Amino acid sequence: MNNNVFKPVRRAEVYYNDILAGILLLNRGRYTFIYDLKYMYSSNPSIALDMPKRKRYFCSPYLFPFFQGLLPEGANKSFLCERLGISRSDKFTMLVKLANHETIGAITVREGDT
Repeated sequence: MNNNVFKPVRRAEVYYNDILAGILLLNRGRYTFIYDLKYMYSSNPSIALDMPKRKRYFCSPYLFPFFQGLLPEGANKSFLCERLGISRSDKFTMLVKLANHETIGAITVREGDT
């Protein structure tokens, strides 16, 4: 039996300079990013080159490369996961715990309501 079937949908809000850019969802092991309509039609840039605003929805069985790039690697990843009690394989939790405050650039990710 697939353990992903009964897991609740996880949701994070993605901000560009404190402006809501979109929503990142994790549902049954699949990631979905949806641009916020106001953001999509604003003059603000796409959040990533491979996620252009001309397309509103993006789906993947893996965390999108742009968001993956916001995560620590190697010894830093091990240290932070141990310190925060996060599984090294739980990329979604790492993203909402670590990309909320300490990102390089304009994008932050905050845990949202499910």
